[in-house]
Amino acid sequence: MFSARITSPKKYDIEDIEIPSINDGQCLIKLEKWSVCGSDIRHAYGPVHPEEEYPMRHGGACHECAGTIVESKSDKFKVGERVIVLPGANGPGGLVEYYPGDEGRMALVPDHGDLGEWILCQPSGTVLYSCQQMGTILGKDVVVMGQGSIGLSFTAICARAGARKVIAVDPLDYRLEWGTKFGATHTINPDKDDVDEALSEITGGRLADISVEASGFPDALSAAIRGATKHGKVIIFGIQAGPTGKKTEIDTSIFMRNAPTIIPTSGAGSGDPIGHIDRMIALKDRGWWNPGEMKTHEMNFEEVQGAYDQYEQYEDGIVKVILSAD
Repeated sequence: MFSARITSPKKYDIEDIEIPSINDGQCLIKLEKWSVCGSDIRHAYGPVHPEEEYPMRHGGACHECAGTIVESKSDKFKVGERVIVLPGANGPGGLVEYYPGDEGRMALVPDHGDLGEWILCQPSGTVLYSCQQMGTILGKDVVVMGQGSIGLSFTAICARAGARKVIAVDPLDYRLEWGTKFGATHTINPDKDDVDEALSEITGGRLADISVEASGFPDALSAAIRGATKHGKVIIFGIQAGPTGKKTEIDTSIFMRNAPTIIPTSGAGSGDPIGHIDRMIALKDRGWWNPGEMKTHEMNFEEVQGAYDQYEQYEDGIVKVILSAD
């Protein structure tokens, strides 16, 4: 079977490896769609790692993948069913032709519709979990730092959950346009405007009831903390991607002055990594919101190198790129 592997800095090779066998409670899934995630770019593909870490594990840096079950030793899933599968820490990454999925890390996908859209219920499902940690969103003012696929998911979900104002922040104008499309009432480009001043003006000096860090960059985390109103909430989702060995700096006087509640959220660490994906699938299926709208590019699996390069460079208005086995 084919497998993509990071063999040197920013270099994918496609190799042929054996099809894995499965154990009780597992299914063999023929993967058909893969989605590139920003966290895989910034923490695996993008940085230059120590020489001894290359080549990396088969399957590369990918945890968003979906396909069809071709063999089952599970009482929960049958051959022929379509699923989203979460790769584990042990074994291959997701960029493989066949994956041995654990039944507790698989979400059933309806048999209708484009699997390349359903797969985006994985990242948006993790955002759904984070939004559930916010408490009441109805009537609140929410600011979202970052409008990549995660930030856009926050924007869409908060807007549909009844937020009064949803303020999207991103240095890329095309992503702010996507934010408006998904329900943002206001946008701020930090390369053109002072975020603190703009947010204060939009909210009449109150700042945001809920401030979300969804980009993974240290400056955005500081801005999110500054952007929360007194006794507001700060939702930290983005995995901070500062230089190796450097910690994110924040002004601790803000804590004393505004006393915000800091809520780190991670769907993967929730104890129920599949439950929130199942819920997002159900919401998409009934027409509440389609995360698949974020798909801007689709490429063949053999173009994996170009897909990761294009995503890293924010080229051609990219939001989400889907790799396809076809």
